[in-house]
Amino acid sequence: MAFTASLLALALQVGPNPSPIPQSDGHAELREREPRPAQEAASPDPASVWLSDCLDRLSDDASRAHTMAQIRRNATSGAERVLANHCLGLAATELGRWEDAITAFGAARDESPAEELRVRARFGTMAGNAALASGDPARALPILERAKSDAQASASAPLQAIAASDLARVYVAMDRADAALIELDDATRLQPENAEGWLLKATLLRRLERYDEAHSAIERAGELAPLEGAIGLEAGVIAVLSGRDQAARQSWQSVIDIQPDSLAAQTAQDYLAQLGPPEAQVDTPLEETDPS
Repeated sequence: MAFTASLLALALQVGPNPSPIPQSDGHAELREREPRPAQEAASPDPASVWLSDCLDRLSDDASRAHTMAQIRRNATSGAERVLANHCLGLAATELGRWEDAITAFGAARDESPAEELRVRARFGTMAGNAALASGDPARALPILERAKSDAQASASAPLQAIAASDLARVYVAMDRADAALIELDDATRLQPENAEGWLLKATLLRRLERYDEAHSAIERAGELAPLEGAIGLEAGVIAVLSGRDQAARQSWQSVIDIQPDSLAAQTAQDYLAQLGPPEAQVDTPLEETDPS
């Protein structure tokens, strides 16, 4: 299969679980070959133009993008068919058509070259996330295990971290907290500057009532993303369940101050109302709402 540079870059960077993923080293020959003549370089690649048009329609007209991608997939082969399945999967995700998304991302993975492990891993995580979103973690598990294996073989730490985080979500959904924590330990080790991994780890540790460890994890998340509302919410929940009510108030008030019109701010207001003012506080457990 002739694989295009545009496919490689988009497959690694666009999807339901976006993270800054570097371009695959497997295509050094595309970067290092002699430049094309100016007139040829100026001519847009038709496949890239089609994909750009399809992706541009996702937010405003996902149904149209879905139809375009189906037609394109059925009329093409090779890299162009992979591109079509890519957009089809994203359009199906926008529409909540999870079976279509699983099938499209799975086909994009299977039809990518065997040596393009990073691309196959990325499409695998997309397929696994679609399966999890459909409410079927048991189906998502082997898809994501395969994606993690491809990511490990590719030696891409960010992709391994993404796959590990996604596997952790599956294990949580299957009530396998210990397995989930192992995956999140891997995710934060492989990508220590990613705040989401630390947030997920803090949330799981809190649910396991390991509050000191949860506090350390959420502090790290806050250092990396101090303006993220979900982190402030989780920090407050951990604090109040640890008996540090004033710290909880400060965390939730910071969410309101930073993002006053957000859903996170509304949740923070609810938490503060449950906790009550310091002088009227009663020592009763906070009714927990999942902030993640």
